[in-house]
Amino acid sequence: MSKPIVAIVGRPNVGKSTLFNVLAGSKISIVQDTPGVTRDRIYADVNWLDYNFTMIDTGGIEPESDDVIIKNMRAQAQIAIDTADVIMFLVDVRQGLVDADSKVADMLRRSHKPVVLVVNKVESFEKFMPDVYEFYNLGLGDPFPISAASQLGLGDMLDEVVAHFDDEARTEEEDERPKIAIIGKPNVGKSSIINRLLGEERVIVSDIAGTTRDAIDTAIIRNDREYVLFDTAGLRRKSKVKEDIERFSIIRTVSAVERADVCVLVIDATEGVTEQDAKIAGIAHDRGKGMIIAVNKWDAIEKDDKTIYKFEQEIRRILSFMPYAEVIFISAKTGQRLPKLFDLIDIVIDNHALRVGTGVLNEILSEAVALQEPPSDKGRKLRLYYMTEVSVKPPTFVLFVNDRNLTHFSYTRYIENRIRDAFGFKGTPLKFIIRERKEKG
Repeated sequence: MSKPIVAIVGRPNVGKSTLFNVLAGSKISIVQDTPGVTRDRIYADVNWLDYNFTMIDTGGIEPESDDVIIKNMRAQAQIAIDTADVIMFLVDVRQGLVDADSKVADMLRRSHKPVVLVVNKVESFEKFMPDVYEFYNLGLGDPFPISAASQLGLGDMLDEVVAHFDDEARTEEEDERPKIAIIGKPNVGKSSIINRLLGEERVIVSDIAGTTRDAIDTAIIRNDREYVLFDTAGLRRKSKVKEDIERFSIIRTVSAVERADVCVLVIDATEGVTEQDAKIAGIAHDRGKGMIIAVNKWDAIEKDDKTIYKFEQEIRRILSFMPYAEVIFISAKTGQRLPKLFDLIDIVIDNHALRVGTGVLNEILSEAVALQEPPSDKGRKLRLYYMTEVSVKPPTFVLFVNDRNLTHFSYTRYIENRIRDAFGFKGTPLKFIIRERKEKG
């Protein structure tokens, strides 16, 4: 199941970022800093009372005049409406109810999305409660008084947020159909690829009006196998401000990636690999999804016998954090290699869910240790006892050792490469959990 998405909406200086950081807690810090991933602090995974959800900060509104305030607030609120399951509308008790709040509240009310009205900067409930009551005028129900800075009132607010999650959605039967998210920057040809694939296969099971958070989910059958494609190309250019467009595409990507098994990152061959491509790829990588990089518009490139090699080298350099990703050069316009794209999707789907027996894994482990001795430090040597695969999507392995501190990243990567040599695991990340087991005296 995909996690619910909660968006925070609000004017500048109402404490949006403070609330976002407090709720995200340690989750927002980078646990393992992966070279090459440019991270944007726009989303974070949050847990409250056994509920997991993805929180999105729709901030970044820097108005220059009253007109721009309203324009930007409407644009930001619309992003939240399109994407979120629940919207947290943040206002400031010290500034009081202002006209811009009322206009956005009107839009949110008409959206029929659950809205939790949060009144921030209430450092003293006794002192500020009369001012909090003013926000009933917005017509969004009970205002929840909080202080993000002092972490007051957050529990009641979060109880209200999770009360709006769909329990049926959390417990419904898992949809076993492979789910493919077509992701990438605006205008790289994502929709064209999907239309080509549908046009060639000619068997469209149904067009499902997607979850309101996103675009259209399209079911398709190919070689008796049914897939669901998520098209994240429904980016409406509500603003010419580059940051807004980039932010919106990232929000859409987070939503689609959450629900997908395999992501196809579409890159424009005429532009080359960009920082935003790396940012979008990083979202899929962080969430352990199968990965294919499809270089579109390949027909528009002048080529010689080294062009593909040079282009792939550049992809590997900029996206060095995902060496497992498969790369394919295509053209949605001419249909070049599109059938091969589906063959590649099949391979990655199967690898993403591949289970390897513990006996075979430990044979590989023994051989790897024999070929390259584990590292040692100050006379103490790393011992590897055994390894087992504990889950799939992505394949996750637990490695039992005598001392976690001796398990260098480079040696774990060496073990990973031996597993890949044996089983391929094309297009899928592998996750390793190191567990310590004390040596018996």
